[in-house]
Amino acid sequence: MANISIIIPTLNEAQSIVNCICPLQPLRNLCEIIVVDGCSTDNTRQLVQDLVDTVIISAQGRAIQMNAGAQHSKGKVLLFLHADTLLPPSAHNLIAESIDRGRQWGRFDVQLSGRSPLLKVIAFFMNWRSRLTGIATGDQAIFVSKQLFDAVGHYPEIALMEDIALCTHLNKISSPICLKSPVISSGRRWEQFGIIKTILLMWSLRLRYFFGADPDVLANLYSRGKFWKT
Repeated sequence: MANISIIIPTLNEAQSIVNCICPLQPLRNLCEIIVVDGCSTDNTRQLVQDLVDTVIISAQGRAIQMNAGAQHSKGKVLLFLHADTLLPPSAHNLIAESIDRGRQWGRFDVQLSGRSPLLKVIAFFMNWRSRLTGIATGDQAIFVSKQLFDAVGHYPEIALMEDIALCTHLNKISSPICLKSPVISSGRRWEQFGIIKTILLMWSLRLRYFFGADPDVLANLYSRGKFWKT
């Protein structure tokens, strides 16, 4: 059975972090749970202190935080989980079985929670695109053997698109296993900024990244919900 470290980067996640971590409690004897906090100004760290194995304070930046968690981890398999994402109950067994069969990395299908029926359509195409390209997003709970993660040089410490960059490196060594059991990720950003606008924004950012745009510029646009720098 694979020894798994669950690494959760956080930044001011007090509203959602307990909902994410409480369902992980039955796994405490099977998995190591690490929260890597990017200097939150709310009480995120206090809320998780007794619910995880380790709390690390790190410089801010999702890639930086996930690398810090990996560096401190003890597991042979690393599972990177967003603070607003819920794992399926069978996640540990599914990952362990995949690793035991010789697969080196993978991800889960995703469902997006929220009111709009369009979120189901978005999730369908996210999962379809990921199967087609071998590229996963952080919402899909990427897992990877620590040996392979070290071999590709960890997450590139860029401000945005770190998941795409990591998957690109991983795909050069092996293809991912795409698990059909879904994680449930919050659709709050999609609904907050408008679903159609967010779709167009994300595709615009991906296209610009593909053509060499600076991830720092893209991260600024993403945080502001803008298509172009103004």
